Amino acid sequence: MELLSFSNLFIISVIALIAPVLVAFTPRLMIPGVVVEILAGIIVGPSVLGWVEVDLPVEVLSVLGLSFLAFLAGLEIDVQGIRGRLLTLSLVGFVISLALGFGLGAVFDGLGWGGTPLLFAVILSATALGLVVPVLKDAGQVTSVVGQTVLAAATVADFGALLLLSVLFPASGSSTGSRIVLLGGFVTLVVATGLVLSQARRLPRIGDLVVALQDTTAAIRIRASVVLLVGFAALAGLFGLESILGAFFAGAIIATLDRDTTTHPHYRTKLEAIGYGFLIPVFFVSSGVSLDLAGLVDNPSNLLQVPVFFLALLLVRGVPALLFLPTFGRTGTAATALLQATSLPFIVAAAQIGEAVGLLDPVTGAALVSAGLLSVLLFPASALSLLNRMGRPASEPDASEAASDPPDAQPMEALSQESESM
Repeated sequence: MELLSFSNLFIISVIALIAPVLVAFTPRLMIPGVVVEILAGIIVGPSVLGWVEVDLPVEVLSVLGLSFLAFLAGLEIDVQGIRGRLLTLSLVGFVISLALGFGLGAVFDGLGWGGTPLLFAVILSATALGLVVPVLKDAGQVTSVVGQTVLAAATVADFGALLLLSVLFPASGSSTGSRIVLLGGFVTLVVATGLVLSQARRLPRIGDLVVALQDTTAAIRIRASVVLLVGFAALAGLFGLESILGAFFAGAIIATLDRDTTTHPHYRTKLEAIGYGFLIPVFFVSSGVSLDLAGLVDNPSNLLQVPVFFLALLLVRGVPALLFLPTFGRTGTAATALLQATSLPFIVAAAQIGEAVGLLDPVTGAALVSAGLLSVLLFPASALSLLNRMGRPASEPDASEAASDPPDAQPMEALSQESESM
């Protein structure tokens, strides 16, 4: 049996340790840790220093990190809160994003930029939900109408993009029709599992047992969550779908059915310790290691793709924010556009999948990831500045904001009231 080497994993672990420290020492720069991790991966990878390569241990842990990232994203879903007009506008905005992305993708394809219009549309249509939440928290806007609208739109975009990526671009190479049938079978099993779990958790003995073991070394809630995550990921693979879709569904099932789990004071802390403390940094650092930066900088025309994709992100996800202009005014709408255009984790995952199935050139994938890095560096900080200017929850627009709105602008709470009435 060949002995596994942990040298590459050790260097990646050191980077994962140092990255948040660097972020903590430079708070004014407002650089997310994920950006530092990817940049550090680029530096130690083959493109620069050549110290690290993605070997078997790193590859396995990277896949688990991506699955954990999708799982935690699923936990953020509030199905009960996304309904009515809010859901309608979020869906319309996502469709607009896909249409814009497809049009731009056709242009990129015509320029010979190594991808298909549909793949470009899917990649450009997502929003980084996990990166948007901290910005809204810092601005005190999570519970405001602006915050809830951004979260709803980001949830729909993340779920829709992930679903399309899994159905339209699987590694199995089966036809679209057969993949839709397989998706229907997968969703049916997911719903059936959810119903079984919903009934099981109501049994007194099981409920008492879970409470008794949840904060012991058994950590029963965490173990059950990992079983659900790995089980759904494996099930998605059996159905010819991407494993991250299964992981996302696992998180969504828990968030929907077991409110006690998601509100338990230690549950998220324990899960995030596994994910953000170990697995997820491995995914981001190894993504930087794998990035074809050399191919990107060797040719000026390739490097030109980065600012173009950056502007494409702002256009594809920013334009749908205009749907909320009558309600939010210019400041709130601009902040919403910037937050919706913030994307990186999905771009990294989708670029890897696109390259694996031969539909995306590695240089183009590197340009897309670089554009995502720029969006994470610039958009959240700008959005936070705009949200802070609002100075209060979005349901109470100030006089200057009201003056800048059209005469028929609705008060900001109208969106939530209309959502409840529909």
